[in-house]
Amino acid sequence: MKILVTGGAGFIGSHVVDRFVEHGHEVVVVDNLSSGRRENLNPDAKFYELDIRDRENLEEVFKREKPDVVDHHAAQISVVNSVENPRFDAEVNILGSLNLIDLSLKYGVGKFIYASTGGAVYGEPVYLPCDERHPVDPLAPYGISKHTVEHYLYMNHVNFGLQYVVLRYANVYGPRQDPHGEAGVVAIFSKRMLEGKEAHIFGDGNQERDFVFVEDVANANLSALEFNKKIKSSLDPIFNVGTGVGTSVNTIFKLIKQFSGFEGNPVYDPPRPGEVYRVYLDIKKIKQEMNWTPEVSLEEGLRLTVEWFKTN
Repeated sequence: MKILVTGGAGFIGSHVVDRFVEHGHEVVVVDNLSSGRRENLNPDAKFYELDIRDRENLEEVFKREKPDVVDHHAAQISVVNSVENPRFDAEVNILGSLNLIDLSLKYGVGKFIYASTGGAVYGEPVYLPCDERHPVDPLAPYGISKHTVEHYLYMNHVNFGLQYVVLRYANVYGPRQDPHGEAGVVAIFSKRMLEGKEAHIFGDGNQERDFVFVEDVANANLSALEFNKKIKSSLDPIFNVGTGVGTSVNTIFKLIKQFSGFEGNPVYDPPRPGEVYRVYLDIKKIKQEMNWTPEVSLEEGLRLTVEWFKTN
């Protein structure tokens, strides 16, 4: 089938593209290269350098390519940046997504796969691990904007028949992650430690996240292609994608220190606003309904990530 992947030159999106291509699908990438990189692009994918807010040119892509599936990863992805500039966050994450949803309906797209967030949408957890029924109380505009699109998808399913799947990602890490723009702690630590520079931890370092390797996330997108359950409620097509385990930032520091050969200690800075202290995801639903489970251990994933940064 033909799959349009937005953000397909980015960290997660490029791995998703690679997996689709490996399985024989025809892939079209839309990316404005604001955070994505040309070197991430799969040579077998067709590429359009385009912003999802550009409705007119985006429609030309739909008209020309007629995708069977849209896999939507293009986004403003920084929690910190969303707090500083919530309007821009909403323009990209909400209005850009609405362009894609509208065009998917207009041009007969069979399925819409949406990359949402499990790390930011639930807010400070009422209980752990957070399942898909956990209350949604985001602490940052990023979580608000990503969740808002989930409502638009359900509304368009009920009223116009759009088939969709929502994947709520935990903290994704791995090769190709940008240690600058995306501010992923694994990428930042890896780069700085390999350069022999101080690594900063915001807060006491005991805050926990659910760290899931990017290749496992790509496999979840592959599984989503086959998901055809009838949607009876807005929760039916929503799936957490993580490991089900919380890991402290201090633990991440120690493991990357081990794999990189770094000899220093962390520098502790004040915590940043908008960030949840402790969150990890319940993944029983995606295991049961999509037969997906994470395969790469934290230690192996971190080792592979550090090795990638050594050679890139």
